[in-house]
Amino acid sequence: MRIDEISTQELGKNHCESPSPSPSLSQHQIVLSQIEASINQAENLSPEKPLSIAISDDLRRFLNQLNQSAPFPNSVKLRIWKLSFRLWNACVDLYNAASIRFRSTTSGTVLEEEHAKLRHIAADLLSIASGVVGVPSPEIKTASFYHKTGIIWHDLRSFELASTCFERATDIVSKVDTNLITNAGERKLLLDLSIARSRTAWEVSDRNVAIALLNRAKTLLFGSPEHHKALANQYSEFGKSVLSKNETGALNEALRLMNEALDLYEKGLHAARTRECMLELKELKSKTLRFISAVHLQMGEFESVIKCVKVLREGDNEDRHPSLPVLALKAWLGLRRFAEAEKELRGMVVNKGIPESVWVSSVEAYFQAAGTAGAETAKEVFLGLMGRCSISAGAAVRVAHRVVGKDGSSGEGSKVRAKVVSELVSDERVIALFSGEEAAKQRTAMHAVLWNCGADNFRSKDYVTSAEMFEKSMLYIPYDIENRTLRAKCYRVLGLCHLGLSRLDQALEYINESDKLEPNVASAFLKFKIFLQKNDQAGSLNQIQVMTTCVDFSPDFLSLAAHEAIACHVFPVAVAALSNLLNFYVSGKSMPTTEVVVLRTLVSILSQESNNEQEILKFVKWACNRASELGPDCFFGKGEVGRREWNWFTVSSWNFGIKSGKEMKFQLCADFLRLASELFGLKVDDGKVDENNTMICKSIVLSVSAMIASEDQRKIALTDTEVKQIMELLDRAGKLLKSISSGPRLIDDQVNSFEVDLFFVYTLCAYDIQGRLNDLGSQLLVVKNFANSKACETKYLLQIGLNAMQGPRPNLEVAAFALNECLTTFLSSPLPEYQSVALIVRKLIAVANVRRGDADDDDAVYGMYKQAYRIMVGLKDGEYPIEEGKWLATTAWNRAALPVKLGQIDVAKKWMSIGLELAMHVPGMESYKASMEDFVSSFERELHVENTELITTYYTSPCFASESIVSSSTDQVSPNKIDLEAVLVSIDNFFNRYPFFVAGCTFIWLVVIPLTQEYFRKYKFIYAIDAFRKLRDDPNVQLLDIRDQKSLRYLKSPNLKIINKSVVQVQFSEDDTVGFVNKVLENFKDPENTVICILDNLDGNSLKVAELLFKNGFKAAYAIKDGIAGKKGWIEIQETLLPPSTHIYPKKRKIKQSEEEPLTNGAVGKNEDENKVTTTTPSSTAENQVAKITESILTTKNGAKSSSSPYPNMNGYLVQEKLCLPVHNSTTQRDGTFQEDLDMEEEITFTEEEEPVDSATLVESNNGVGVHYYDFHIVYSASYRVPVLYFRAYWIDGQPLKLEEIEKDLPSSSSKVLVESKWTFITQEEHPYLNRPWYKLHPCGTSEWMKLLFQSDTCVAKHGVSIELYLFSWLSVVGQVFGLRIPPELFNHQHQL
Repeated sequence: MRIDEISTQELGKNHCESPSPSPSLSQHQIVLSQIEASINQAENLSPEKPLSIAISDDLRRFLNQLNQSAPFPNSVKLRIWKLSFRLWNACVDLYNAASIRFRSTTSGTVLEEEHAKLRHIAADLLSIASGVVGVPSPEIKTASFYHKTGIIWHDLRSFELASTCFERATDIVSKVDTNLITNAGERKLLLDLSIARSRTAWEVSDRNVAIALLNRAKTLLFGSPEHHKALANQYSEFGKSVLSKNETGALNEALRLMNEALDLYEKGLHAARTRECMLELKELKSKTLRFISAVHLQMGEFESVIKCVKVLREGDNEDRHPSLPVLALKAWLGLRRFAEAEKELRGMVVNKGIPESVWVSSVEAYFQAAGTAGAETAKEVFLGLMGRCSISAGAAVRVAHRVVGKDGSSGEGSKVRAKVVSELVSDERVIALFSGEEAAKQRTAMHAVLWNCGADNFRSKDYVTSAEMFEKSMLYIPYDIENRTLRAKCYRVLGLCHLGLSRLDQALEYINESDKLEPNVASAFLKFKIFLQKNDQAGSLNQIQVMTTCVDFSPDFLSLAAHEAIACHVFPVAVAALSNLLNFYVSGKSMPTTEVVVLRTLVSILSQESNNEQEILKFVKWACNRASELGPDCFFGKGEVGRREWNWFTVSSWNFGIKSGKEMKFQLCADFLRLASELFGLKVDDGKVDENNTMICKSIVLSVSAMIASEDQRKIALTDTEVKQIMELLDRAGKLLKSISSGPRLIDDQVNSFEVDLFFVYTLCAYDIQGRLNDLGSQLLVVKNFANSKACETKYLLQIGLNAMQGPRPNLEVAAFALNECLTTFLSSPLPEYQSVALIVRKLIAVANVRRGDADDDDAVYGMYKQAYRIMVGLKDGEYPIEEGKWLATTAWNRAALPVKLGQIDVAKKWMSIGLELAMHVPGMESYKASMEDFVSSFERELHVENTELITTYYTSPCFASESIVSSSTDQVSPNKIDLEAVLVSIDNFFNRYPFFVAGCTFIWLVVIPLTQEYFRKYKFIYAIDAFRKLRDDPNVQLLDIRDQKSLRYLKSPNLKIINKSVVQVQFSEDDTVGFVNKVLENFKDPENTVICILDNLDGNSLKVAELLFKNGFKAAYAIKDGIAGKKGWIEIQETLLPPSTHIYPKKRKIKQSEEEPLTNGAVGKNEDENKVTTTTPSSTAENQVAKITESILTTKNGAKSSSSPYPNMNGYLVQEKLCLPVHNSTTQRDGTFQEDLDMEEEITFTEEEEPVDSATLVESNNGVGVHYYDFHIVYSASYRVPVLYFRAYWIDGQPLKLEEIEKDLPSSSSKVLVESKWTFITQEEHPYLNRPWYKLHPCGTSEWMKLLFQSDTCVAKHGVSIELYLFSWLSVVGQVFGLRIPPELFNHQHQL
């Protein structure tokens, strides 16, 4: 610590006094200036620089010079005094900074020595000026400098210098009268100086001087408890030091020193005045007394020990130190008083403050002193003691170890000892000693004792004893993770013991327990062999997996396991072993055999059994990947061996791919062939590059085609990743095809059939994939490249054209190009196939019609008809397919209808002309031709009338079949009023003049925008027919009925057996959505791949449920729009769009009173109960149906609303469906059963631009009843200006009837006409509204015979014919074709007409 310089007025005065003349004055000043310069240098030293040794040497030299000039005047002494203090403080600062930087280093020790030297010099300087006047207690201050310096030298183990400092300080203070010292610090300095001299003397082994100095220090206590404590502590330290050296007579000397310390503590306790001081001294006194007891115990003075313990335990402050019971126990044992010793032992167990090691050693001491009479006696004593007090686990270990013995000898004696120890360690009280984490080491020790005993008996082949000892050792292994390995080891050894005793089941049981804890490769392989010999494949396979997970696993075990399995002809086990062996080749370890041999062996084994293609694919792919990673030469090998291995894998992959393709396993086929292409490209022999490229190209193209085929097979669209992969493969195949096509074979026109097929398949695949990417230009380019290649054949090009036209992603430009190329090729051949030509012409017309779109220009379509006409000109009769010729003529003629309606006279004449020209070159169309010619003549005569009148006549006539129409008079409109009808007519004219513009705008607003919003939603509304289609076409789509039980009792769920599905019924409740979802998930085990259609009464909760199920893991969820009973719900569409087996009806079939409701075109129809079922006999069905039709016509007049349009509404048709006719000439059904009654639903409606779906397209054919169903539609023909009867016929399951079957249903008169003029009587063409193939009664002669019907009717001649009367009359004639008769009473309504 730094010491402040002392300055007083007296010192100042003395300092200012002029020194008396002295001859040595100049010498003092020089030396002091030199000393001051050195001190300044010390003060200015940086802490980062080491202290220079030269400073201390210079100061010591200057100090010696100064001593030679003594004595000094007081002023010089004061200056020396100040210099001393400055030097001391500089040392303190330097030491503090250096101690931080050079802590615990050699440099730090050297630095401390230099600091000590400077301090020593400072003390010597102060001693020179010790007689200075004006400084209080200069001797004490000088002594303190020496004392502190001596302590530093003592700590530096420089005891001589320390002793010098202490002696110099003692000499200085000896001149001071101690009685005059009143300062506590100065008194303490005197005591500390004596104790320090004593410590230094003790260190230099001068014990007598040290003890003498301590005894002399007793006179310096001054009655202070602190002084007593300091001196007693030094006595105690000396006593402990004596005990630690274990010298002769040390115990007595230590006892004497401890007694001195005890006496001083006692005196200090009497002098203490504060509580804290008293407590501290008492604690030190007790501690010293315990040391004294320990010394007595070592000396064998047991009575003295007991006395000391009693003294410590008596009084108010009873000492409870843990060492007291131990001292007392050992003292009582030394006195052979075991009862008192046992009492102390019990007290130790109760006292929780005693460390475990202390009372364990006490127990050992107790047993050592008490002794045992052999193993049995030791066990009884130990267990008896446990009944009286708690015993440590360590004691149990020591007893067990003592009983077992350390030599590990065998024989009868060892068995007896082992038996005794087994009984001892299995006692529950002993086991309880080892419970808890605190006894972990003791448990380990006990386990080691028992394990070693068992191992000794195992080596002597005493498996019974060894098994018993191993079992007992497991009692001391905790059931925790840390000891799993040890327990597993015990189980394995127990298994070995039982194997030695031939107890295989027990051995397997123990090995199983071992494997549960720690898999071991040896025990796992042993179990593998046991299971293999028992022919337990499952167990063997499991052990293979277990072996690979063992820490000490070696691949040799798997190779050995595979050989064992092959020898036993258990091939699945061999495959499993070799498969696991493959996993260890990646690490680069030394393996028993090469990787390629393992893979070839695996593929060979798997190919011996069927349905292993997936596994074979996996290993072939493994081989390909490894060959790519390591290199072909490194993996397959070099030279001929490597080439054979490569060839084996390549050919195997190709063969498996071709085989999978033949078996319709397209995904496998694609994978194998793709691998083959990769393998072919790995290792190419010189001179076989072209052959290799050909095989690579074949593999790639066939692989891509298989991938596309697998899409249709799986009903799952290709992902974007798969499409991208296919594009990369096709790009590679395209480059290879280009190189192949430039080869010598194709240049020499030597193209084999396989290469032609290859080019075609490549083109077809490339077209398909580019279509998915919406790359229409690339599609056209690839087709053109194929068409220009020498490998192109017309049949393939035709197939491409048809696919481009009718495929899922049509490309009309490609279709037109391909079909035109085919047409050119066919027509340029010597013997054209006109059947194919006719097909191409029809398709080209369809393409041209679609490409025309909404444009008014139909020149392209007309050009195709004109080209067809030019083809037909000059051909023999029948050379061009007659049916196709009729189709061309009739469709061309019908195309004139719309231009006539719109007043486009030139366009109409153009189409009528080409239709008539085509009809003239088609055999069998004579009657058609006559009708066409008559109409053309009539049409041309009417053209002489003014265009306005002509257009007005056409637009206001109700039908083209009537010759004259008397228009009803219209009221004159006042010029001052707005003509509302004229406005409506103008709007209607605009809509009719620009129908496509209006339709386009409406379509975008009502369809495109909503569909775009709905497109990305996975839960939404769909119509019932769309839901049924999804259920029919996708096996992953299921129907969920969420209605309550009451609704289900009234209307059951649809029957979906026809599509091999069933309806799941789960009632939905908003109060328990979680329970609802759980019930649904119980019925559908794979929600991620399941699409749900939800059915409710109406819309209800269906959309909410769809959203709920989608968010709970289903792939998609759709709510059926309008549910069961809505406007477009299931019941509404079932009669016209769904198979009969799926129809649902109410449990109580009540017929509601019919109500008249206006239809969409202003007519009135019967809107009966939707679920009404009328049972009729076949004989009465036709008449009832005609009656229904005619009644509907009657109500049309009475309930019709006047239209504001200047021409009649012709945008709809009359419908009568499900009219049933019995099968003629047979009373049996198609399956031979008789049907007595039929449930039939009747419905009359008038549709407007609505397209029903043909129910025949919804289900597959099955056995139906002996009744044919007929649907009749009455459609107005704008071309012939007469009504036309369209019809279709089908069985009850929806299977359509052939024309031959329809002929059998017709009356004999109709059948005769049908035979004579098949296609001029009944023809088949597209329904004008439904765009589906329907039959129709040809209307070519309708106008003539309708004129004959009304020739004699004067009323008609005067007032014209009404629509209703005209339809009655027309239907009375047309209905006879099917045997339909109009009841006579219906004509009684004549007065209404």
